[in-house]
Amino acid sequence: MAIDTTKCNGCNACVVACQSENNIPVVGKDQVMRGREMHWIRIDRYYDTGLKTQEDTPAENPALANPQTFFQPVPCQQCENAPCEQVCPVGATVHSAEGLNDMVYNRCIGTRYCSNNCPYKVRRFNFLRFQDWETPSLKLMRNPEVTIRSRGVMEKCTYCVQRINNVRITAEKEGENGASRGIRDGEIVTACEQACPSEAIVFGDANNPNSRVSKLRAQTAELQFAGRVECAPADDLPWRRAQSASGSCRAGKEEPA
Repeated sequence: MAIDTTKCNGCNACVVACQSENNIPVVGKDQVMRGREMHWIRIDRYYDTGLKTQEDTPAENPALANPQTFFQPVPCQQCENAPCEQVCPVGATVHSAEGLNDMVYNRCIGTRYCSNNCPYKVRRFNFLRFQDWETPSLKLMRNPEVTIRSRGVMEKCTYCVQRINNVRITAEKEGENGASRGIRDGEIVTACEQACPSEAIVFGDANNPNSRVSKLRAQTAELQFAGRVECAPADDLPWRRAQSASGSCRAGKEEPA
């Protein structure tokens, strides 16, 4: 997956689509204020204050009144060397053959070691049983291909693995002589990618040099989010915007290199 941050306008359509696709519960304002939000993808905001001019007084900076805002979607990075996998005592988070960082919900015992060890803070824990399992009308609104999580279980972005599996099954059915026909570029579309109005999110085969995601990742200004921590994140965020005169983005976070 690659995310073009120059196209992201912070509309949060990807957050809503992910919540609907993956049966993510609505926890309410009180739980969010306690830091118990359940969104699998978040939108970080960065602000560019610009430089003061000679007309500005020492205590005045007009750019602070209306700073330029930049957005950075942050899903699970699907790290190749995932810190969360190394600390789970029961093997509830494991690496798949395709490079995905999978969650095995029925193994999870809720130690939250994985969340503490995640440098991107994209794992979510069910502190309470946020899902209503009894109301019949609510059962009809859920995605039957995604497991319903209960209290005490950790969860996170899966790259919509159910959609990946559906496309793989279709490719196997349409293959000839017992061999799969191969998955076409753009055939797998995640929920966040499908909902993005500016097409900032691209998903595909990074091993194929002709795929859209490979071409986006090959751009010179590519940013691998916090790759310095040696987690080998799979997500790339091409940061192609022109730097302002100040060349800084301030949001309490480190500026992308």
